[in-house]
Amino acid sequence: MKKSPLIFSFFSGAGFLDLGFEKTGFEIALVNECHKPFLDAYMHARKVMGLKKPSLGYYPCSIEKFLAGAPSHVLRKNIAEARKAGRITGFVGGPPCPDFSIGGKNKGRKGPNGKLSEVYVDLIAKHCPDFFVFENVKGLWHTKRHRKFYDSLKNKLAAAGYTLEDRLSNAIEFGVPQDRERILLFGTLNLQCKKLPALDFEKVLSHSKETAFNCPWPAKMPFSPKSRKKPPSAIPLRLTVEHWFQKNNVDSHPNAKHCFKPRAGLKKFKSIAEGDSSRKSFKRLHRWKYSPTACYGNNEVHLHPYLPRRINVAEALAIQSLPREFELPQDMTLSNMFKTVGNGVPYLMAKGLAEAVYRFLEQADEKTDSKQFGERHSRAAA
Repeated sequence: MKKSPLIFSFFSGAGFLDLGFEKTGFEIALVNECHKPFLDAYMHARKVMGLKKPSLGYYPCSIEKFLAGAPSHVLRKNIAEARKAGRITGFVGGPPCPDFSIGGKNKGRKGPNGKLSEVYVDLIAKHCPDFFVFENVKGLWHTKRHRKFYDSLKNKLAAAGYTLEDRLSNAIEFGVPQDRERILLFGTLNLQCKKLPALDFEKVLSHSKETAFNCPWPAKMPFSPKSRKKPPSAIPLRLTVEHWFQKNNVDSHPNAKHCFKPRAGLKKFKSIAEGDSSRKSFKRLHRWKYSPTACYGNNEVHLHPYLPRRINVAEALAIQSLPREFELPQDMTLSNMFKTVGNGVPYLMAKGLAEAVYRFLEQADEKTDSKQFGERHSRAAA
């Protein structure tokens, strides 16, 4: 590809997914996030990391505005101009997932968040980007009634001319120190070439599920404040919480002081064994193991492995495999900090997905003129 593919980002949060694509060679053109604190965090992180502003700016509005009205016209106009210039366009987004989450509200497609998945699909079908990425929780894949809805979304996308690939992936496969399953759905407009390449994940995965989960991980052990313990042998250290705490130098990170303070005494925080994640609340991490899913709803933040407190924001960002230089604004509320961290796509997972997509587009570009992307749907440029 002669020019970087353009990314139009929706449900952007603080930009974890976008960062993975940007670091792989994509250009972030437009960012849509309706929750102002998350958008402020997105802009702050980019400024701190020295990344340029999206060329088409930020849109702090509901995604539904892009189906009709001024934002819709902006999208249509810029996709048309990109096509004329021979540039590939893509939508990326992970619609809010609590209504499909096994541990969430489980209201499905009728929930206030669940319906946004269909809005995102309608947006793709209306504007016809050359490719798209849809990320969501495993409940949409595994739960029978949610799966029916998910399949209906795929049927709508197929009817709009998209060739689809999906995969139930785990973040730990990408080198993230976390057990986190997510659906990754990728689609491209049907191209005029004899054989499309496959979206090759094998080249971007650092571990298989088997090698990641079948290691001799350490068992629970009594909580021991500030203790120093050597890692056990025969485990992949880069998948451990402690490795990432050290890698990101969390003690000196700008968000190191952002932590919930215990309302009661410390007795509860000292009574739970290191690595005991059996409870719905008060799950304690193990320093030499990966973390359970970093989902911090209702401020239920995991306990630090060897300190009598919950983990801080710097440590949560490390568990999401963010680069050390990524930070959230100092004036952001703790609830919003942990919410945006827990909602985000782990950075290494995002980057691995982006690398697979980029490789796909390069191979497809060799087989067909990039201007053929989207020609079957000229109405998007009308």
